[in-house]
Amino acid sequence: MKLKRRQFLFLSSLSTIGTGFLGWKLFRQNLENPFLEPVTAATPAKKDLLLRFVSVADTGTGARGQYAVARSMHFYHQKNSYDLVILAGDNIYNNGEIEKIDAVFERPYQPLLKKGVKFHACLGNHDIRTDNGVPQVKYPGFNMTGRYYSFIRDNVQFFGLDTNGNADWKNQLVWLEKELSLSKADWKVVFGHHPIYASGAYGSNPNFIKIFTPLFQKYNVQLYINGHEHHYERTRSINGTTYLICGAGAGNRPVGRSVWTEYSTSNLSFAGYEVYADRIEVSGIDTNNRVFDRGVIKLRGV
Repeated sequence: MKLKRRQFLFLSSLSTIGTGFLGWKLFRQNLENPFLEPVTAATPAKKDLLLRFVSVADTGTGARGQYAVARSMHFYHQKNSYDLVILAGDNIYNNGEIEKIDAVFERPYQPLLKKGVKFHACLGNHDIRTDNGVPQVKYPGFNMTGRYYSFIRDNVQFFGLDTNGNADWKNQLVWLEKELSLSKADWKVVFGHHPIYASGAYGSNPNFIKIFTPLFQKYNVQLYINGHEHHYERTRSINGTTYLICGAGAGNRPVGRSVWTEYSTSNLSFAGYEVYADRIEVSGIDTNNRVFDRGVIKLRGV
């Protein structure tokens, strides 16, 4: 049925009034409740997505760089909802003082924490300078059940390590091999503070290569996440394992390339992961909310 011009104008005006009223109502709500989350368009659910999470490391400065990355993490959350962050060490600079937790963790990540996002941390070399990191292990916001621990999300099992020189290596490695051997998860993700393969200031760790890579290959660990190097670097699959450094969470240092490097940059950044039954899609994201790197980790045998 065709509308006459007068009818069309009348209906259009009703629509405008309705929209204006809704906008004014939302504006009033925001005035009355400054903590109300802004209304944003919902992200359509991706078919077959099992889990989305992010990782970041070397964050605990409380300075501008950390806040810049934290804002980008929140922006990513608004577009791509997630409820898990892997925090790969050096959570509190310079000496792991738990008294700084508000300035270097609770305030920068308040928007995410208010939305129920859980951070799972491990200890970095700066974190153990105060009481060997014990206050951080006990801090509820880091969700650590020990200096090394494991947890499962959907079909992904995460293994957090203490990679510091004074770690209980004898018992930790026995624990890690046992946990990996018993795991029924298709996806196994190990995270620790120190790198195994790296092209930055510290470089690769020959001792870690000797210790970890046979275990990762034997038990099908597809991903190792770490910090310590203040850059972003993703390796190609090395005997079935991808090594990803996300240590530019507050400050940065130059990085080069190695024969096994797929992508590297010194930009302040974090990493996002989307887990499917047959693959993990990795994104490197900077403080301009730009996805500068995309990679795919395939399930072995697929």
